[in-house]
Amino acid sequence: MRGKQRRADVELSELATRQHGVVSTRQLEALGFSDAVITAELRLGRLRRLHRRVYAVGHEALTWESWCLAAVAANAPCVASHWSAAWLWGLMRSRPSGKFHVTATTRRHRRRDFHVHFAELADQDTSSVQGVPVTSVARTALDLAALDAGGTSARLKRLEDGEHRLDLREFEALLARSKGHKGWAALSRAVDLYRPDPTVTRSGLERRFRALLRRSGLPAPSMNFVVGGYELDCYWPEHLLAVELDTYGTHGSRLSFEEDRKRQRVLGMLGITLERVTDRQLDSEADEVLRAVAARLGAAGYSAST
Repeated sequence: MRGKQRRADVELSELATRQHGVVSTRQLEALGFSDAVITAELRLGRLRRLHRRVYAVGHEALTWESWCLAAVAANAPCVASHWSAAWLWGLMRSRPSGKFHVTATTRRHRRRDFHVHFAELADQDTSSVQGVPVTSVARTALDLAALDAGGTSARLKRLEDGEHRLDLREFEALLARSKGHKGWAALSRAVDLYRPDPTVTRSGLERRFRALLRRSGLPAPSMNFVVGGYELDCYWPEHLLAVELDTYGTHGSRLSFEEDRKRQRVLGMLGITLERVTDRQLDSEADEVLRAVAARLGAAGYSAST
C-alpha cells in the first residue's frame, strides 16, 4: 500500500511540475487519491486550496500562469481567453490584472471570481500555451477585437514581431467561419495588412530595396549570395549582415516558421545577423528599416531620408 502511495506521490509531483504547481480534484482522483487522503494532505499543508476542487501542490510561490491555470481548472471544461489568453500569446505589452477570463462552450452559473464567457469553439479555436489551455491566437484576437477594435492592428503587430508569429491561413480560416462575430470587421481590416499583394514580386522588392539603399548612401550588398547552404537575398560579407526580402504570405505557416528559425540558427552559428523585411515594411516603415541596416553596418553619419 505504501509503495502504491509513493508512486501516486511521484506522479502527482510530475503532474504539478507540468502544470505550474496546480492540480484539480479530478486529477487527484485519477492518480488514486481518495477524499480522505486529499483531506489529510490539506490538513498537513501538502495541498493548498485555491478554488473549489483546485489545489496548489507543496508550495505557495505561485506564478501568474499558476493562477490562470487554476481559473481554467475551476471552471472546467473551458479555456483561458480574452485578455488572459492575449498575455500568454504575447499580444499585450503589459500583463493584465484583475479577474481571469475563461471561455466555456456550455452555460453554467456565473462565478464572481472570474470573467466567464460562453461561445461555441471549434477544435481549431483552442490551443495550449505554456501548459495552459487557451483560445487559439486567432480566436483570441477576434474576441479582443470585439472589446477593443482600435487596438487590433497593434496586437497583430506584436504577434508578428514575437515568438509565435502570425499564421495568415489560420486567421483567414477563422474569419471564414466566424462572420457575425462582433470583432469580425475589426479583425478583417487588421488582417488586410498581411494579405499578400499579387502584384508584388521578389525581384520587385529587391529593386526597391536597392534603390532605397542607393538614395540613402548605404553600401550596396551582394545579391542572392549563398552561405551555409542558404541563399541570402542581400548580404554584406564584411559586416556579416543579411537581409531577407519577402511578401508576408510566404511566411504564413508553421512549416515556414520552423524553417525560418532553423535558417536563423544556422546563420547565427556562422556569426551572421539576419534581418527580415516585408513589402509592407518597405512601404510604411522604410526609414526604420534603413536605420536598422545602417546601425548593423556601422554607417557613421547616416540619416534616414527616403
